[in-house]
Amino acid sequence: MSVSYALPAHAGPQTLREGLFGDRPAPGRRASPPIARYVSQEGEAFILDRSQPRAYMKFESSPEVWVLRPHPAPRGDVIYKNDLGEPMLRATRLGGLTLFTAQRPGGSPAAFAGGGAALRLAPLSPQVLLERLAQASAKATRAARRLIPFEADASPESSAVVADAAIVTAEAVVRLSRRPDGRSLLGRLKKVKLIEGARPAVALHGSEMRITVSPDDGLAGRPSSDRIMQAAGAR
Repeated sequence: MSVSYALPAHAGPQTLREGLFGDRPAPGRRASPPIARYVSQEGEAFILDRSQPRAYMKFESSPEVWVLRPHPAPRGDVIYKNDLGEPMLRATRLGGLTLFTAQRPGGSPAAFAGGGAALRLAPLSPQVLLERLAQASAKATRAARRLIPFEADASPESSAVVADAAIVTAEAVVRLSRRPDGRSLLGRLKKVKLIEGARPAVALHGSEMRITVSPDDGLAGRPSSDRIMQAAGAR
């Protein structure tokens, strides 16, 4: 799923704005790699991939890759939001990076901690796709304490993003199960169906959760776990 990135010997800190928009680094400031590992003040480690048209982020503690959209902020800062418009990162003009999480909604400073590997999808065979669907179903079933089958209408072009969407959906079910209201939120969910469409979407149709993926958009072609949780009724 990833391609290794070799860290140049001369690489050093650089702002996200410089990496995304091509701003020249200030005198004495060395460029950091477009793919890098960061660690927050609380020890939360994540990979930030700015080597592609979209920015992606993945916590080491989770299988989900987050799609980040840049938004201008005061003082020349840039805020990166998920597909619900919630802030996940803030990059200052001077190179500071702040991570926003549910545990730290006010933000936590994050420090550069080395190179990383690109966050990409690799083509999957039909057999591997079936295995990923079975794994996602098993994970969701354990979390919900009852069977939640995963089904998919997939083509060779969509197999990778369908498999990734299944993993993210199972992650959403696990997160829902940990909430105080998780039992009631998951009470309606009996089945997950993954289909192709023009744009990523998620909706409940009776007891079936339907996840729509857009194969042409790669990792950005499926909804995040936050969006899936919202569709399940979480606020």
